Amino acid sequence: MPEKTQNKSAIIAIVGRPNVGKSSLFNRLIRERLAIESEIAGTTRDRLYHHAKFDDMDIILVDTGGLEYGKKENIEADVVSQAQLAIADADLIFFMVDAKEGLNINDLEAAKVLRKSHKKVLLVGNKIDVKDIDENIHEFLKLGFGEPTLISAYHRIGLDELESETIGILKNMGFKPAPEEESTVVEKPKTTKICFIGRPNVGKSSLVNALLGKPKVIVSEVAGTTRDATETPFTWNDKEFTLVDTAGLRRRGRIEGDLEKLSSFKSLDAIERADVVCLILDYEQGIKKQDQHIASYAIEANKGLILVLNKIDLMEDRKDDEQRTINELRNKFDFLPWAPVVFTSAQNRTHVEKILEIADQIQTERFRVIDEDELMGFYKETIMKHLPSFAGNNKHVVFYSLKQIQTNPPTFVYTVNDERALHFSYRRYLENALRKRWPFTGTGIKVIFEKKLRRIRQRKINQRD
Repeated sequence: MPEKTQNKSAIIAIVGRPNVGKSSLFNRLIRERLAIESEIAGTTRDRLYHHAKFDDMDIILVDTGGLEYGKKENIEADVVSQAQLAIADADLIFFMVDAKEGLNINDLEAAKVLRKSHKKVLLVGNKIDVKDIDENIHEFLKLGFGEPTLISAYHRIGLDELESETIGILKNMGFKPAPEEESTVVEKPKTTKICFIGRPNVGKSSLVNALLGKPKVIVSEVAGTTRDATETPFTWNDKEFTLVDTAGLRRRGRIEGDLEKLSSFKSLDAIERADVVCLILDYEQGIKKQDQHIASYAIEANKGLILVLNKIDLMEDRKDDEQRTINELRNKFDFLPWAPVVFTSAQNRTHVEKILEIADQIQTERFRVIDEDELMGFYKETIMKHLPSFAGNNKHVVFYSLKQIQTNPPTFVYTVNDERALHFSYRRYLENALRKRWPFTGTGIKVIFEKKLRRIRQRKINQRD
């Protein structure tokens, strides 16, 4: 019997031993090349999770890394260490096997652990684009998950069938399709939830305590002290906030053990539930590449974002050091020109309340509603100023309308004749033009391109059903 209907995005974890094609499938399903694809087993990826959409169903795909065995005496412990994230938090597990190579002892050991999890498992047989795999496919029945869904991630074979089967499973589990893109413009809520993220030991917990004025969360010089996301309600200037402290996020290749994997996922989940994200940067350590990766999590979730440069009490020449740091920030975070910067010292409580002031301003921007007439005037002016070029098939893109359908985050829909023909550079031009007219300071926005006749066809389909 299906479970109670759920509004949250379904979490799907892709698991399997190294080199079965998890990275290729991950990239194909999110329709971006984020994960590194390599013939070398165990290649590390920079992303832990990413949003995707299977037809009308919102999905969060989770990268769990390869299930490597033989490095420990206890094989099952090794499997649990690598797959703990999937077992603990996934709603559905894609268990990938190699149809070309056939059944492996490691597949059998992984299957034992997955059966014990009592989670729904969809067996996926990859690399079917070779001859004589029928016998191998028959062997996979021994895993106890039925016949595999057959795909070739590399050649994009069978992916539509995989998505269709997944949608059926999730709907049967009680997950609901995403609501149609209709107006969900709402008023600003009473409470603003602020999530503090960053690398380990950059001062996240210290900043939360500085804002609260008391040691509410544990502060330690030992990196990784915070394991879970802790939420603390807080009132400032008659305005309500919830401060969320999270575990430090390290580079994917540096994450060790199932506990740290779970802590990392909880941090990412805290980002999902936040209104405004504060990326804490360490003045003493400087800006690292990992800081850019962590910022991308907030961007992908379309959250408000503040860059907080902590430990400015270590600056020798405050004015010169701040200007030099701002230049460095704008250079390394050139993809975030709309994110405000705050310089703080948690130790001295310097400028910490500025975080709350800016977070409140950002929350207001997230609920900004643009006047329809003003938006239509902008639309006509922007399209006429720079018409889209012809696509590769010489098909001309025709624009019909622009409307705001949502706040939190501000979401805009361009209706066109063929959204697939739009070049990414033109999409970027339209988003930049929106921000130039209405800055939306400190918050991500969503710009959607929708085919004009999609809803008409959907209504006909519903009538037939």
